Amino acid sequence: MLENIKAVIFDLDGTLIDTCKIYRQVWPKAVADMGYEMKDEHYLAMRSLGRPFAPKKMAEWFGPDFDYDEARRIRKGYFDAYINENGIQKKKGAIELLTYLRSKGIITAIATATDIKRATEYLNMTGLEGFFDKVISATMVKEGKPSPDVYLYACETLGLAPSECVAVEDAPNGITSAYKAGLNVVMVPDQSAPTDDDLSKTYACVDSLDKIMDII
Repeated sequence: MLENIKAVIFDLDGTLIDTCKIYRQVWPKAVADMGYEMKDEHYLAMRSLGRPFAPKKMAEWFGPDFDYDEARRIRKGYFDAYINENGIQKKKGAIELLTYLRSKGIITAIATATDIKRATEYLNMTGLEGFFDKVISATMVKEGKPSPDVYLYACETLGLAPSECVAVEDAPNGITSAYKAGLNVVMVPDQSAPTDDDLSKTYACVDSLDKIMDII
């Protein structure tokens, strides 16, 4: 059991909301529209990857002339079309865990690569908007995940030490970010199984969000 935890800070995409499966479809389509091939392993490596790392990674894969901003614009179009037709689902156990944390007086926050406007829209769409004391975006800091900046800024904003916080993440880049920042990391895998490296950086790995109630 983790003791003396004052806040739980969640990643958003793939952790609280079931959007990574959508991104896994629409990123390759956007890249294909620009005349390149994005393989599945490319997408998996991109999860939670923030600036400046995402543009650099795509330049490595597709060449220095690859227009990351244009690809992202096209991807957003495909993503929005999908959710306009199908909506967004929250992840299993999200409401149960968030309700539990509220009952224990534990602060809840989000640290996401997604910009605040879109993050707020997604929370509203999934009925999660009232559960969080703070929403932090990597657009507020110098470097996105896997750098620790967004988690350090989240802890600073909450007035807490990283050791007093749990980070909940689904993918390697987010896990590395929280680990480097000194938080207690809990992984809820999405889209791929955890690696030994992932597990070495986590306090626990659980199948669904509600299982976190057993360790806090």
